[in-house]
Amino acid sequence: MSQKLLFVCLGNICRSPTAEGITNHLLRSSGYKEAIICDSAGTAAYHIGSPPDRRMQQAARCYGLELQGKARQIRPADLREFDLILAMDRQNYRDILSLDPQGKYAEKVRLMCSYCRSHSDEEVPDPYYGGEAGFHYVIELLWDACSGLLESLVPGIQCPPLPPRA
Repeated sequence: MSQKLLFVCLGNICRSPTAEGITNHLLRSSGYKEAIICDSAGTAAYHIGSPPDRRMQQAARCYGLELQGKARQIRPADLREFDLILAMDRQNYRDILSLDPQGKYAEKVRLMCSYCRSHSDEEVPDPYYGGEAGFHYVIELLWDACSGLLESLVPGIQCPPLPPRA
């Protein structure tokens, strides 16, 4: 049975769909496509139904990534249905935990950057209000974190390095 991962940011148009896209790409390129099922969501309802941010899509294409999906808001049932819920920053982490007042699923919620191997960031910065460089940095950071995450979950997986920016 496949593990189920949910990546969560604020609006589900920049960071979390990118983490989902990178993780799916790493799984496919490593030959473990069926090992893990990925999804993403936002803690806020701002962008429900919207595709990933066009600037993030443009930056992702520079690395050979295609971002897909439509924004949705996290719901309490997600805490039960997913094996691991990965928050992009501390505020998302707190917002996710607020959906579980009894703390029944708290052990499933983690900060994404806790899986970084070469970056020291504790949170994935939100590139929404920044410039182009912020989108590229988020991809670099998430590639590191997603690779570390998969290496912790899938014995023997060898994640490829981030390709050069086209």
